[in-house]
Amino acid sequence: MQEIRWGIMGCGGIAHMFADSLNALDEGILLAGASRTPGRAQAFAKEHGMERVYTDYESLATDPEVNAVYIATTHNFHFENAMLCLENGKHVLCEKPFTVNAAQTKELIAFAREKNLFMMEAVWTRFLPAIGKLRELLAEGAIGEVLTVKADFSITGEFSAEHRLKNKALAGGALLDLGIYPITFAAIVFGEQPVRIQSSAVIGETGVDDRSFFLFDYEGGRRAQLSSAFTHHAPSEGIVCGTKGYIRVPVFHAAQELHIHREGRAPEILKRPYGDNENFTFEITEAMECIAAGKIESDILPLSETLAVMQTMDILRAQWGLKYEGE
Repeated sequence: MQEIRWGIMGCGGIAHMFADSLNALDEGILLAGASRTPGRAQAFAKEHGMERVYTDYESLATDPEVNAVYIATTHNFHFENAMLCLENGKHVLCEKPFTVNAAQTKELIAFAREKNLFMMEAVWTRFLPAIGKLRELLAEGAIGEVLTVKADFSITGEFSAEHRLKNKALAGGALLDLGIYPITFAAIVFGEQPVRIQSSAVIGETGVDDRSFFLFDYEGGRRAQLSSAFTHHAPSEGIVCGTKGYIRVPVFHAAQELHIHREGRAPEILKRPYGDNENFTFEITEAMECIAAGKIESDILPLSETLAVMQTMDILRAQWGLKYEGE
């Protein structure tokens, strides 16, 4: 594999997970990082052994030694940051949600293809070994015909009105940050988008969805019951229900094991563990392998799938009347 020299835009919490995961791999180099917050990139560089530090994103995007950029800024900046990188010939791995809406995603896809550059959404769940095994089991009919998917991702904490989860100016809300995971889980299981979407949301004081609930109908009477919130505790699990059994995936967004319950057989637990600093290694490896092979998108998470999920989230927000700045 050719050596990919990475830059990071935004040096907040999730960027640390990326840096730890990249440093856990034998391939790839974390060369540069940029943050507009004074001192943050310097502290990040010291912690992760990063060679170059920038206080503006343009300098990172124009660094001739950087091949690819991981975008770890807040949601509202993803589109402009990704466009800046593409304009300067950089491959892009952009944290989820890829953009704020489908129109932005379409524009980025068209431009990346025009520039013949690799681009992928960093939805780490899709690349985990346990999720790969889940796909295999479903493809071989391990639990018969799958009819129902249930998934929830809810957290709680002391979030100020300025926190990115609650800040409408930063495209906050449970849906784009948390709800994308159960929606992704349903897409992985069914391999297609819903034909009918029903939903409701509790809009909080800051104007974003504090809690949101989705009911998706698919062809053939199949259904997904999904939800997300940052107001309460709940089990973060995905359950796939079939005609001959079911599979429970504890902490599905960070899956490390599958609990398989098949008709007439004892329950089975399949484990696919990874280390604390390896969370993003699988998505990073996929990106680097694609770049080395000259591909401009991933087979595991093609750009059409990123667009489809974004279109689904657009429909949900339209049902709630939730619009962000500039929409």
